Formats: sequence, structure tokens, C-alpha cells
Amino acid sequence: MAVGTFYRHFETREALVEEVYRQEVDELCAAPAQLLNRHAPDEALRRFLLLLVEHAAVGKGMAVALESIMATDSPIFDDARMQMAQALDQLLKVGAAGGTIRGDVSGRTLLRALGGICGMHATEGWRDEAVRITEILFDGLRFGAQNAD
Repeated sequence: MAVGTFYRHFETREALVEEVYRQEVDELCAAPAQLLNRHAPDEALRRFLLLLVEHAAVGKGMAVALESIMATDSPIFDDARMQMAQALDQLLKVGAAGGTIRGDVSGRTLLRALGGICGMHATEGWRDEAVRITEILFDGLRFGAQNAD
């Protein structure tokens, strides 16, 4: 596609980056329904948490492009956080109803915890460490569940 074609659809480079990011978030937040169709609720939550870590890793790769959006008044990041928290709420609710996930954690709280994990600097081994810490966090979500071992 030629540059002129992009600018017929998007007024600015930032608008193009914003749309790409929005589509990525939409696809990510559609995953819980698919995961719940294929896996038990707790496993669906675990897999979605790992998808969020992967999303953060990709976001670090797009950091320069995303910085241009941060300088605007775009609500895209607030919208993305809200969508991700709602997706987590869906998984947490189903897991709690099934007795495999504790019922006292909100999607927003869990997203904040993941933000701390994924906010680590992208150093060698970052992704492996983030996955390991996320697995520990997931174990904590199962502790205190009705059907906990």
C-alpha cells in the first residue's frame, strides 16, 4: 500500500498507529470467550494472563510509535485498560463461580498487578521472568478458592 493510501484513511501517522493498537487490543480482549470454549475457567484465565504479558512485550517493541499517541489527548490507553479489566472480570467471575479462582479480586486490581510485572525494563530475560512471576500470581488467585486443593 502506498503512503497516499494510508493518508486517505488516516489523517496522521498517530491515527494509523492508534488504529493498529486498537485492533490489537480488540483481538486480545476477544480471547477470553475463545479460551473459555476450549479450556476450564482457571486455565483460560492463566492463558489470558500470559497473553497480556505477551501483549506488553509487543507493546515494548512498539514503544516509539506508541509514544507519539501518548503526546495527544487520545483516550486509547484508558480505553484499552478498561477493555482488558473487563476481559479479566469475565474470566475471574467464571472461575469464581466454578470454585477454582478466588472471588475477591477484580479485573482492575489484577491488571494493575500485571502492570507492575510488565513494567519491568526490557532487559535480557525480561519475558521469561514476567511469565514466571505471572504464574506465581496465578497460583495466588487459586489460593482460597472454594475447590482449592
